[in-house]
Amino acid sequence: MTTAERGSPGSHRTASRFFTEPVRDYVAQCVGRPVSVLQAGCLAPLRELGIGELAESGYEISVTAVDADQPLARRVLRDTQTAYDDVITGDLRTVPIPQRAYDVVYCALLLERVRHVELVLDRLTSALKPGGLLLLRTGDRYSAAALLDRMLPRMIRKAVWSRFRPGIPGPFTPVYEKAVSDEGIASYALMRGLVIAARGTELTRPESPAGLASSVRIACGAISRLSGGRYAAGHDELLYVIRKPLDRFARVV
Repeated sequence: MTTAERGSPGSHRTASRFFTEPVRDYVAQCVGRPVSVLQAGCLAPLRELGIGELAESGYEISVTAVDADQPLARRVLRDTQTAYDDVITGDLRTVPIPQRAYDVVYCALLLERVRHVELVLDRLTSALKPGGLLLLRTGDRYSAAALLDRMLPRMIRKAVWSRFRPGIPGPFTPVYEKAVSDEGIASYALMRGLVIAARGTELTRPESPAGLASSVRIACGAISRLSGGRYAAGHDELLYVIRKPLDRFARVV
């Protein structure tokens, strides 16, 4: 059982509550057998799933990490690989991932930085057991923060990242394909016969250092106003709990 739980203790509080309850309910139905988790994205903070608490309660949970074969991802996984039961790196469209093998697939801080998002999601969905959970946390292409992320020069993005996330390798190249949006995720789920059990949004912008946080907040507000609200400043991430149904004829509710 892995205990890898990165991220600052106070960050992503809403996301934590959002994901913990469905994971706990699912694991409670798996008494007497191990529970397997696939973490897609090397920066995903596993504390959002409450895995540590579940392990302390006696559940056997194994975690496999998978990410693209990129220098930054390899660096993070190399530094943390002892925390996982297995680590997989490669082209996320083709890298060998066991099919129908995982109870929970947790994909966070990944989709906004990869291309061919629908193909990547196909691989992750194929890895889920029928009835399993796909948990998504991703930047929203149509948020002001995402547009700012795409507009800023790399050197400025790197300086901002180092101030907001000291000691964490980054930043990754921002891609934000059209599928990385509320409409894109909903369409994907509908076309694949997946059930969206819950959805939400989160504003995750750090509050310190105060000067930088204020500048980013002002810039995002300006983008929202100038775009007539097309790029929202009230959130920067989308959250989903998606179930792979046992019945292939199930539809999104």
